[in-house]
Amino acid sequence: MDNGDLALFVWNGQEAYWLGNTRTPKALWRTDKQTFERSPGAIAEWAQRELLAQLEVEDPWLTEYEALSRFFLPVFLSKDGRDSTRTFFRDHAGGFPDADREAGLQFYDDFLATGVLDDHRYTMASKLGTSQGFDRSRMQATMGEFNAAKLLVDAGNDIVPEVELESGHSVDFRVDDTLVEVTRPRPPGRRQVDTAIGALKASGDAKTRDQLAAHPGAVLVVDCTSFHDDEWARVYAEEPSVGYEPLVVFRYRPDGRLEGYSRGSVPFPLPF
Repeated sequence: MDNGDLALFVWNGQEAYWLGNTRTPKALWRTDKQTFERSPGAIAEWAQRELLAQLEVEDPWLTEYEALSRFFLPVFLSKDGRDSTRTFFRDHAGGFPDADREAGLQFYDDFLATGVLDDHRYTMASKLGTSQGFDRSRMQATMGEFNAAKLLVDAGNDIVPEVELESGHSVDFRVDDTLVEVTRPRPPGRRQVDTAIGALKASGDAKTRDQLAAHPGAVLVVDCTSFHDDEWARVYAEEPSVGYEPLVVFRYRPDGRLEGYSRGSVPFPLPF
């Protein structure tokens, strides 16, 4: 394109497809939008192969993680999120504190390689890169949903992400007939609440006044992966409540270590 962005076009004489990490030309504003999954297989594979090749030229460190780079390809090569999402994984280990980039990316690459989220790739990936501006807290919160998905799947649960409800709310997951809402507190030093337990309770309170108030019986899952070791140690030792049950609180480290606890009657298995 004139601004240096890449756009791909394919045409068979009757139908045409186009995509690219560029602003939509005015002549194409009213064209139908399709995900890779809803496009003809040969076209989707060709386009993704070309985009991955571009990504390898621009950021070869990222394409070393095949499952991760393919899953997040829609945002790594998007006009809005390409810089912010690559920065997040390059400089912030995908949201893990006190971890190097290689460990953080390998954690998510291993999980995404299982394929359990492939049917929901566009929905899940697009949450990470919907803004040109870099917002570390928002991106960490998004990865909290991936952490929660791993937690649920590793315990043998089947999950359905991003459940739209008649109430107008959208809940992060459904496990059988149970709704699951995920929240990820920011570390204490990043908010007015200056203790780990205070941050945990504040994050839970925000959810109970919104989605969970309209859907009693849903499980609140709190991902504390952003907490440093000493902050998490205090939470894990006291196992505090947040004023809502059923509750699940957990924390991952990039080597796969998991700790957590639950309160109330959680109607599905947990891996701890």
